[in-house]
Amino acid sequence: MTSISPRTSGRNDAIDALVRNVVDTRYEDLSQGAVDATKTFILDAFGVAIVGTLAPGVPETLGLLSDWGGKEESTVLVSGERLPAPSSAMMNSFLMHNQEFDPVHDLAVVHAFTTVLPVALAVAEAHGGVTGKELLTAVALGVDVACWIGISSRSPIAHFRPGTLGAFGAVAAAGKITGMDQATLTHAMGIVYSQISGTLQPHTEGVQVNSMQTGFNARGAVTAISLAARRIQGPAEVLEGRYGYFPLFEGEYDVEDLLANLGRVWQVERIGHKPFPSGRLTHGAAEAVLTLKERHGFKAEDIKDIEALVPPMVYRLVGRPLGSGTPSLQYAKLCIPFVAAVALLRDTVFIHDFGAEGLRDPAVHELASRITAVEDLTITDQNIMVPQTLRIRLNDGTEHALTLDQLLGHPVRPLNRDQHLEKFHACWAAGASHLPEGNRDRLAELVDGLEDVPSVEEIIRLLVP
Repeated sequence: MTSISPRTSGRNDAIDALVRNVVDTRYEDLSQGAVDATKTFILDAFGVAIVGTLAPGVPETLGLLSDWGGKEESTVLVSGERLPAPSSAMMNSFLMHNQEFDPVHDLAVVHAFTTVLPVALAVAEAHGGVTGKELLTAVALGVDVACWIGISSRSPIAHFRPGTLGAFGAVAAAGKITGMDQATLTHAMGIVYSQISGTLQPHTEGVQVNSMQTGFNARGAVTAISLAARRIQGPAEVLEGRYGYFPLFEGEYDVEDLLANLGRVWQVERIGHKPFPSGRLTHGAAEAVLTLKERHGFKAEDIKDIEALVPPMVYRLVGRPLGSGTPSLQYAKLCIPFVAAVALLRDTVFIHDFGAEGLRDPAVHELASRITAVEDLTITDQNIMVPQTLRIRLNDGTEHALTLDQLLGHPVRPLNRDQHLEKFHACWAAGASHLPEGNRDRLAELVDGLEDVPSVEEIIRLLVP
């Protein structure tokens, strides 16, 4: 529970460097790669929010937030309700995460956009007069904060990082939008740290509240910004203090890379697409079975069994068996046997595969019973997703294997522009039939030129009836 590189005498808590970078960085300081990646994944997040409206729990959650009411200052995407900024940020974050389709930083294990973007939008609307360039800059910086903290951990993931780290990134983005100085933004970081939440228990059990944890932290981030603006004070040693984030939520950590490269290396450039709407750690198995099937032409009925040899973190979080009975949507999306079986039978994995009919499909269940995840005990790093090796044994004794050293969608194996837009179009078709047809392409155009958009409201108007 200690630092690998403990603080030297006179060095402040690492949160100081992160906050200072947020306050000092201008749009012009961002690399072109950071600008391009931010725009790419803002559009991607909008797409997954659209299909997020189809997930269980959405009407109930939105109904509750609407019943609570309050100041109508920020917009719920896709449906168009106007709610207080904390409520709209919570709801939009839930929409972006509940289908397990949102962009992710593989090494940090954080869906940074899923908390950062909803908070930035909610605060921008409430604040008023925020340009596209200001939104872009704030989101890039917020993602940077969340991911730098994540990759500084050297311990196995023990809490739900999309929530806990997303909260810090969201406060950074909102603080940038509202023009906070370093002292005030540091207080906001301390205030959000006093609220952050996120446990892997809902993930392990596959229950609905798992995908709401980013929303809880989005709500907390807006609250923190609002309280700090009113001069409420928060703790200063947020990350490295005796009871700071690293000692309590992570364990061992090393911030030397963060301190050396902050403002030089932009973590948003290391964000990746999720090509399938399932837990990122299941993607290796899905991709491998699709690749081997295409190469060798076998069918599901030809398969005797499948073994997925995966790193410890993958095995621990998604190596679960399917079991008997109908799984929940969340459990199925976080289960290698289910996701791999769907890929083999459907030649892809998409939203409808996790609907009521898809979850109880006997063909999927039967094939999943022949798929097993095995922990690769030769891997000692508790925070990596690859390599993953899939072995398929056919009934005639033939065996096929494939090792993936990186997952599809990672920056070194990115989706191309056409694949990126194909995913966005598929999400729009699935969940935005009530929106004007022309809004889809106009939204993509505006996000492509986000730095020239005069008002954030121009974008939001395209995402509501």
